[in-house]
Amino acid sequence: MWSRDRWSAKEIRSLRGNQKEYLHNRQSGRKSWIPSLTRMNLLLITPPLCFGFSYLVAIRLRVIICNALKIHKQQNQATISVMDQETVLPPHVLIFPLPLQGPVNSTIKLAELLCLSGLHITLLLTDPIHTKLLKYSNIQSRFSSYPGFHLETIPDGLPEDHPRSIDRFIEVLESLKTKSSILFKDLLTSGKLSSDSRRPVTCIIADGTMGYTCDVANEIGIPIMYIRTISACCLWVFFCFPDLIESRELPFSGNDLDTPIKSIPGMEEFLRRRDLPLFCRFNLSDPNVKTYLSEGTENPRAHGLILNTFDDLEGPIVSQIRTSCPNLYTIGPLHAHLKMKLESFSSSLPSSNSLWKEDMSCIPWLDSQPSKSVLYVSFGSLAVMSKEKYMELWYGLVNSGSRFLWVIRRHSVLSDVIEIPPELSKGTEERGCIVEWAPQEKVNSRFVGEVWKLGLDMKDTCDRVIVEKMVRELMEERKDEFRKSADKMAKLAKQCLMEGGSSYCNLERLIKDIKAM
Repeated sequence: MWSRDRWSAKEIRSLRGNQKEYLHNRQSGRKSWIPSLTRMNLLLITPPLCFGFSYLVAIRLRVIICNALKIHKQQNQATISVMDQETVLPPHVLIFPLPLQGPVNSTIKLAELLCLSGLHITLLLTDPIHTKLLKYSNIQSRFSSYPGFHLETIPDGLPEDHPRSIDRFIEVLESLKTKSSILFKDLLTSGKLSSDSRRPVTCIIADGTMGYTCDVANEIGIPIMYIRTISACCLWVFFCFPDLIESRELPFSGNDLDTPIKSIPGMEEFLRRRDLPLFCRFNLSDPNVKTYLSEGTENPRAHGLILNTFDDLEGPIVSQIRTSCPNLYTIGPLHAHLKMKLESFSSSLPSSNSLWKEDMSCIPWLDSQPSKSVLYVSFGSLAVMSKEKYMELWYGLVNSGSRFLWVIRRHSVLSDVIEIPPELSKGTEERGCIVEWAPQEKVNSRFVGEVWKLGLDMKDTCDRVIVEKMVRELMEERKDEFRKSADKMAKLAKQCLMEGGSSYCNLERLIKDIKAM
């Protein structure tokens, strides 16, 4: 038999306080008494403690306690369910490249590398880029073998007929920042990217040019890493723009383009004015200058920085970047890295990620040429040239007497109508092949000539005599020298991708860090 004197005064006061709170809540229309449970003495769950209540109150109290315990159990089960999901399902990475050919190509290769490691990947593309990829590549069929891969799109905020050429690309960036950033946040918080078989996004990898992605990631609490697909030396120049301005080396004018640039650590011995982007020759109000001025402060905000290079290629400059971004992952060359991984998995080799239709008519022509006898000429996916420079370059190639494969991208020449002289047509037919687009890899011009010893510097002159002279020097006079340098660089690239190599280890570290997020 229970008696009242077995309870302390403190316990009785606690009990009466809970009773008063319950009655007050009932009178005020509140249906829940759960907050009071945090202060209740555990002995309240035993029947004898109801002796101070009316029978009705006792019954209600017991119902409330049972409901509270049921809710608590459900909350525990939900927590366990989330924990189980995190334990069983792999991390989920969202990759958002800059909407240009080079960045898209590299980040798709990174996406496939991460898929091979067992991570879930969502590749986020702007609508125009997505349309081109579906038209000219086999991205959907290629990634169908990865059940953890998902393709998502987002508008870039511009009208469909708005030009997205390089001379208008600042407008694309601004539209992404002002209009698409809201959609980007909604996509991450809406639950659209998660399911029973896929966790919510646990990590974002975005192009470092799109700083608003870091703002969104920080706001909603998702770790973010940046990827930069330009060379390390080019990125380091952008990092140092404020120093160039402070030292009055930027902007500059005049014709003395061989003046050395001294305010960029690690590049003092070889960098000249002519090696800087063209917009550096104008005033500081140029939109491009404003875009790249924030590189040095923007990129270090991310949890890490991924570069498509390798330590033996740009080691000194990579060390300089590491002073600003200590958590640096050099995992390149990505195309070779992916190829090696696919070979180890006995999978098909990497496919093209081109945004333009590739002209394969050059393959039979190449097969019919002597080994290592063809000069490959390409200006990548961005550069444009005047009609005059185009004709001078063409004359120089034909007059050199060398075999050449020339990629001339549509709209890369600033002229609607070009009359082709008979001598150019004849010379090209005999020794050349011209296509609209072909796969290509771009590298920084100054490092190619002065550090890597893999190319020649034409400077700012583009006439047929200079082009002819340089082609002869490359294909005849210094042919063996350049081949030797290229073979050496290829060997270093392969070594860094082997187990224990720098890029191999950095990719493994990247995957490990993503899994820990």
